[in-house]
Amino acid sequence: MFDKEIYVERRRMLKQRLGSGVLLFLGNDEVGCNYLDNTYNFRQDSSFLYYFGLPFAGLAAVIDIDNDREIIFGDELTIDDIVWMGTQPTLHEKAHSVGVDNVMPSADLRGWLDEARKKAEVRYLPVYRPEHALKLWRLLDVKPGAEQPSVDFIRAVVDMRNHKSPEEIAEIEKACDVTADMHIEATKIIRPGMHEYEVAAMIEYVAARNNCGLSFPTICTINGQTLHNHYHGNVIKEGDMVLIDAGAEMPSGYAGDMSSTICASRRFTDRQKSVYDIQVASHLAAVEMLRPGVAFVDVYEKAAEVICSGLKDLGIMKGDPAEAVKAGAHAMFFPCGLGHMMGLDVHDMENLGEVYVGYDGKPKSTQFGRKSLRLARPLEPGFALTIEPGVYFIPELIDLWRGQGMYTDFINYDELEHWRDFGGIRNEEDYLITADGARRLGKKIPLTTEEVEALR
Repeated sequence: MFDKEIYVERRRMLKQRLGSGVLLFLGNDEVGCNYLDNTYNFRQDSSFLYYFGLPFAGLAAVIDIDNDREIIFGDELTIDDIVWMGTQPTLHEKAHSVGVDNVMPSADLRGWLDEARKKAEVRYLPVYRPEHALKLWRLLDVKPGAEQPSVDFIRAVVDMRNHKSPEEIAEIEKACDVTADMHIEATKIIRPGMHEYEVAAMIEYVAARNNCGLSFPTICTINGQTLHNHYHGNVIKEGDMVLIDAGAEMPSGYAGDMSSTICASRRFTDRQKSVYDIQVASHLAAVEMLRPGVAFVDVYEKAAEVICSGLKDLGIMKGDPAEAVKAGAHAMFFPCGLGHMMGLDVHDMENLGEVYVGYDGKPKSTQFGRKSLRLARPLEPGFALTIEPGVYFIPELIDLWRGQGMYTDFINYDELEHWRDFGGIRNEEDYLITADGARRLGKKIPLTTEEVEALR
């Protein structure tokens, strides 16, 4: 948690932006894993954290703009709770720590909202958990599936959370430092004969020893062509490459997110290096473009063109790289986005909608590959984001597109057949957009083949 004045100021700014009405914030609840008392690790809703700062289950809050009143709804601990969990500050003390003086029991929320709705609009954010949908049904008579979240509310929250304050940047930087240590440790310890889960365990140990959780489930796989592969049961062999995507989450909730591709042997093979160097060239070209005013979609297109140009040199692609990207042929090898916003969520505010977070309300492309671009808008100072171009050889996609005769002007399928089992490569760093450019967040992790091999 930050100083209470920070939360008071955030709520003041939000009230000023929206002008009138009632804003409803639903906090998260404990969720049973396989029975009621055996719960998943609790994680508070990020927008609730941003404005109210309390990482405790069972809370809701309202901001009554017209009456300049803020209320936290929850329940004080019973003696059974204290016996089970130990002594905690009272709910009034918790609320006071973030500058809220009004506290009411959870059971009073429905009645309070009923009265408020007679005079003002009650606005809420999109739901992403089933229990949130059920709460809206119970509190506002909004049936699940019929929710109509307030676009003005969404856009106000997105604009505030997209622009990171100095204290937020400091927390993200700490998360990125731990994240870098996780990747550096993995680069050092990987050996043929290990299981993927042994490497994943060491990565997650580094997070835990720094009092951090994970910002998302760890990816640690010899099958890098599967973009989000969470299976860890394979044995790492000589000649494999291990793709790792992992990040630390600070106790405050702020996240780091980095990726590495590591040779299982002491050195990359010439074949591996030829593709790896293309990925690095794409990565560096993207980083070079980061500055305020540059549309991130242009950065994406440049990164994709570099990949196409490199693959053309290998005989896998042909034709003009820029035309290949325009047509969508690059998505055979680069079917994902270039990066995403990060902060309190590793994919920041994805629950509020990419069209608002990454596109400023403008529509997304429907083209395969390009539709997965989470960020396209012009960059602004204070944006924290990832850079993670990849080069992937996905056998199922190769077979599908070849069978359909897709992009034969740009893809040399006969040569591509020799690479179908290559796998995938991704490296990822985190960046902050500054007033005149960008800077890397956190410690540097190995990027080039030479840097990786130096730790092997």
